[in-house]
Amino acid sequence: MDFVGDIEDAVAGLGAPPGLRLPINAVAVKPKRSSRADRVRGQPLSTPLVPGTQTIYVKTFGCSHNQSDSEYMAGQLSAFGYSLTDEPDEADLWLINTCTVKSPSQSAMTTLISKCKSAKKPLVVAGCVPQGSKDLKELEGVSVIGVQQIDRVVEVVEETLKGHEVRLYSRRTLPSLDLPKVRKNKFIEILPINVGCLGACTYCKTKHARGHLGSYTIDSLVDRVRTVVSEGVKEIWLSSEDTGAYGRDIGTNLPNLLNALIKELPSDRSTMLRIGMTNPPFILEHLKEIADVLNHPCVYSFLHVPVQSGSDPVLTAMNREYTVKDFRKVVDTLMELVPGMQIATDIICGFPGETEEDFAQTVSLIKEYQFPQVHISQFYPRPGTPAARMKKVPSIEVKKRSRELTTVFESFSPYLEMKGCKEKIWVTEIATDGIHLVGHTKGYIQVLVIAPESMLGTSTDVKITSVGRWSVFGEILDEPSLQPNKETTRNISKINTVKVSSPIDELCNEDASCCTNTCTSCACLNEKNSSVKTKEALDDRYEGGVKFAHTIQSLFFRRKRLDKSSVEKSAKPVAEKTGHNKHKLAYLDWFLFGIIFLGSVIIVAVLIEFSSVLFSF
Repeated sequence: MDFVGDIEDAVAGLGAPPGLRLPINAVAVKPKRSSRADRVRGQPLSTPLVPGTQTIYVKTFGCSHNQSDSEYMAGQLSAFGYSLTDEPDEADLWLINTCTVKSPSQSAMTTLISKCKSAKKPLVVAGCVPQGSKDLKELEGVSVIGVQQIDRVVEVVEETLKGHEVRLYSRRTLPSLDLPKVRKNKFIEILPINVGCLGACTYCKTKHARGHLGSYTIDSLVDRVRTVVSEGVKEIWLSSEDTGAYGRDIGTNLPNLLNALIKELPSDRSTMLRIGMTNPPFILEHLKEIADVLNHPCVYSFLHVPVQSGSDPVLTAMNREYTVKDFRKVVDTLMELVPGMQIATDIICGFPGETEEDFAQTVSLIKEYQFPQVHISQFYPRPGTPAARMKKVPSIEVKKRSRELTTVFESFSPYLEMKGCKEKIWVTEIATDGIHLVGHTKGYIQVLVIAPESMLGTSTDVKITSVGRWSVFGEILDEPSLQPNKETTRNISKINTVKVSSPIDELCNEDASCCTNTCTSCACLNEKNSSVKTKEALDDRYEGGVKFAHTIQSLFFRRKRLDKSSVEKSAKPVAEKTGHNKHKLAYLDWFLFGIIFLGSVIIVAVLIEFSSVLFSF
């Protein structure tokens, strides 16, 4: 494989606007040379490839910022003619977007890279890992694209398919927000408002990748919101490594941005805004303004504010730049000024130097506030960070503390008072059980309902029928207050079914991802997360069991969904295979009904026979 240096250096000064593909002769590529054996046989090394005709497999690890980057890269590839697939074996090239928050996420990336190499597939690695660890051994022989080079993905893929190794890292400007995009969920726009951060947390590896704060202008973000609203988006997630730090590099601030954005939201509340994770230091001076925005009818009354520890000495060792008192002020003020306010937070257990007393203060803080969502993580030392050189707490003790705090957190029952209440929810997702739709209240509490898929992208009133530890369940009281438009109805089968997850999971996948804020909060690890208990939530479903008629209804909805076409993830999807298991679960449902019916007949027959024998005496 020939190696091509940083293309950005080679094409500097060519004046190509962001997101536009440069002509191939503008990229420094060493021509591939055939071997002597090939020349003797008179055969070329490989058949020339027609750009834009191949199939690409895109795999994303980490936060919602990473997910947005993948959606932008997928959009550009699709627009150029490439097909996208969820099946790695069908792909001509793999594109892996990586996360460097924790060691397990990087290990998962390493495993996938090994599989790709074993399959002899061309590979492009993007995201925080290659940007923050350029000399990583696992990246030898593969193409790399930096976190701010996503608008060059078509060029990198083309050259990699030709057998060249391409590496892009440096950049002087932010990628355009108007690049083609293929959303994972048609109704949810993940909007990065800035990259990097102003912090220097001692445990954070992501700062090495995402760098210093770089904010998009208010005008560019307002234009993007107008665009996505016109495209039918129903939820906008503001994403960044630290939302609260927005604008400090360009002479503005977060309240100014939020006030500009909410003016663009439809007055009928058909599109909701969710503010991303923020560190305490950068919103302390704006608490009143932030509270006013959170009270707006089109903004979820929810905020992810990571505390990481309830001990000031530990926060100092982490270089978090705030105290527990500061955190309390943020929480107390927002809870007082915003009715129904929901706050999520993060905790790192076993940070180097954490004593029993330090940990006890953390437990006390969590007990006092009883946050409905807490992401609890064990400390993972990341190479090259100051914390990796600190004296570690024994791993046995770290695990013990993590289990203890998890037990405390799981003892809370934050949603009990909701039972029997009427709530307005915005429905945007399908649960992984194939039965429920997922909606969220104004406080971004997850509500599972049984309803037709035509309700996706609408809002409706529900009555909360039962509550679990991780979700609540509701029954629809009326027809959707916002009927989907024709475009929505035509494309309803394009919505990707998504996992049932708690809000903190989505935020950990979003902002905590790669940041100085919650560098331990990635859901890309497929670990057992203390804040995400999907299986337990669904097992606990209706507290005393589900009514038989309700079960039948859910199974019919389930069959209906199974008959729908698979999720279309690109403008030019790969033709799907016609499998034999398309109706497998639906057939199983009917089989179960048959068994129930047969059992009922047998019971009736036995009762009749027993009665006749009894009366004969």
